[in-house]
Amino acid sequence: MSRKEPNPLKKQTSSVTADKSAATPCKVTTSPMPTPMDTRSATAALDTSVAPTSPPYGVELIMRYFPDLTSTQQQQFAALDALYREWNAKINVISRKDIDLLYLHHVLHSLAIARFCRFAAGARILDVGCGGGFPGIPLAILFPEARFTLVDSIGKKIKVVNAVTEAIGLQNLSAHQARVETLQEKFDFVISRAVTEMKPFIGWVWNKIERGNRAGSLANGILYLKGGDLEAELNATGKAYTLYDIHEQFTEPFFETKKVVYFPR
Repeated sequence: MSRKEPNPLKKQTSSVTADKSAATPCKVTTSPMPTPMDTRSATAALDTSVAPTSPPYGVELIMRYFPDLTSTQQQQFAALDALYREWNAKINVISRKDIDLLYLHHVLHSLAIARFCRFAAGARILDVGCGGGFPGIPLAILFPEARFTLVDSIGKKIKVVNAVTEAIGLQNLSAHQARVETLQEKFDFVISRAVTEMKPFIGWVWNKIERGNRAGSLANGILYLKGGDLEAELNATGKAYTLYDIHEQFTEPFFETKKVVYFPR
């Protein structure tokens, strides 16, 4: 696969055609990246009284990249630190060594999807293998007019998601202990974070995505957070995809190898 170093105002697009006998090399082209979203759902001044809660990266990190949050959204994001610390002491949903980096490794990482796709009001988003609520909960805070369904096969993780959702007053999110294969509903977007390799994941969710609809700034499809060298794994899917480099949006070293993978339906 040939590859260009991405321009900060460009995106990489790879089209893959399935071949019965051998993998077909991908052709990489570039085209303009989607305009970063305006997160404002109502005009509100930034609440500078909100203090960092997880040094060295607290809620101020989120407000640096998303300065147009409403006061409600600021409060919801700020509340996540204490809530996840409390629940992580009972149920290990986040690595113990990672809890001080909650906003960097989990919240901001989840929000990377929003830098490349703006969900429309009424958009139906399915988070598969949500664990303790990532990326679904941060995105549900950011897009209060979209509807989020979170599923995980492990009941204790869904217990945490429901508790956090209730505590911060999210009205646009429901969470269920279920395997995605059992769901009957259709969705506009499927989101996830490093649950499994892409080929089996696509097999689980492809028929759950509504075709011929556009419920966001991108056409309906899969938005998947993943890192590392993905060329062979993505080519094996036999489907067209786009790779977005998160480090073009977020400058912290943690994001240097992190991507948003987009499969249009």
